Amino acid sequence: MSMPITITITPVHVGDLHAEGEEMPIYVHVIDHPQARVLVDTGLTELHPAVADLDPHIRPLNEQPEVDLDSIDIVVNTHLHFDHCGGNHLFPGKPIYVQRQELDDARSETDYTIPEWVDPPGVNYVPVDGELELLPGVRLLPAPGHTRGTQVVVVERGQHPVVIAGDAVVWHGELDDPTTEGQLRIRALEPEAVWMTHAHEPWRPEDSEI
Repeated sequence: MSMPITITITPVHVGDLHAEGEEMPIYVHVIDHPQARVLVDTGLTELHPAVADLDPHIRPLNEQPEVDLDSIDIVVNTHLHFDHCGGNHLFPGKPIYVQRQELDDARSETDYTIPEWVDPPGVNYVPVDGELELLPGVRLLPAPGHTRGTQVVVVERGQHPVVIAGDAVVWHGELDDPTTEGQLRIRALEPEAVWMTHAHEPWRPEDSEI
C-alpha cells in the first residue's frame, strides 16, 4: 500500500501595498513537494515610480534569510502584474510556469504591468496552455477573471484540495459569493482552504457561515 504524498504550503510575507487607506499584504507561497520545491509568485524586490501611489513597503525574497532562493526548483506566476513577478529576476534559468495568454497580454498591453519586471535577463518562461499537472498532486488550473490568463495552483491533500489563488480571489467575500469564471472554478473544487496574495489567512468553507 503506497503512502500518501506529504505536501506542505508555507506563506511568505514579502510586503504591503496601501490603497484607499487600506493596507494590503503581499504573500508568495512555497510548496514543499517530495520531488521539488515550488515558489508561487515572486512579489517585489524594488520600488518603481509607476506604483508609487500604492506606497509599497517591501520585504524582498532575496533579503529574507529564512527563504533559500537556491532551494527553489520551479516558479509559478499566477499572473504577471507587478506585485507577482517583481522577483522573477532572482531565478535566472529556473523554469517559470505561466499561462501563454497571460504572457502574451503582459508583453503586448499597455499599462498592464512593469515590462522590465516581466522580461529581465535570464528569465525562462514555460508557457502553459490550459490545465497542467506540474507534479504528482500539484496542478495548474486556468482561472480567468482578474486577468484573462490568471491561473491557480491546486494541491491535492486528502479529500479536499488546497488552492493557491493569487489574485483570482482578492478578499474572502469573493469566494462566499463568486462571480468570475475563476472564482466559480475554485468553488467547484470544494477546497478545504484557499490561500490568496492579499490576505493574511486562507479562506475556508466555514468562513461563509460567519
